[in-house]
Formats: sequence, structure tokens, C-alpha cells
Amino acid sequence: MPALESLGRMLLIGGGLLAGAGLVLILFGRLGLGRLPGDIFIQRDNISFYFPLATMLLVSIVLTLLVNLFRR
Repeated sequence: MPALESLGRMLLIGGGLLAGAGLVLILFGRLGLGRLPGDIFIQRDNISFYFPLATMLLVSIVLTLLVNLFRR
């Protein structure tokens, strides 16, 4: 039984993390974070391509700073 309890805890924690990540993405979308000047957007006839380069760099820098802050 202890194995099932630990699996249940892991699933609950994973679900909570996914819900938190979804909330953060929704808030970033409302702040206009997905359309920064360095993001690449190409639209032709009936094809569109979006690559959020600047957004990914910004999120990476912020997450790196937060992880380093919490590790110390």
C-alpha cells in the first residue's frame, strides 16, 4: 500500500504543478508576453508560423533567476 500512496501524492503534486503552470501562462497571455519584438511571426497564404524567441529567452532568464534564488 505505501507504493500506491506515494504514487497518489506524486500525481497530485504533478497535477498541481500543471495547473500552476497553466495559470502562469494565462496571466502571461493577458500581459501581452507572447508578442514581444523579438518573436518571429510569418504568415503566408494559408500558413502561419510563430516562434516566440524573445519570450522564451525572457522566461528562461526569469526562471533561472528564481531557481538560483531559491537554491541559496
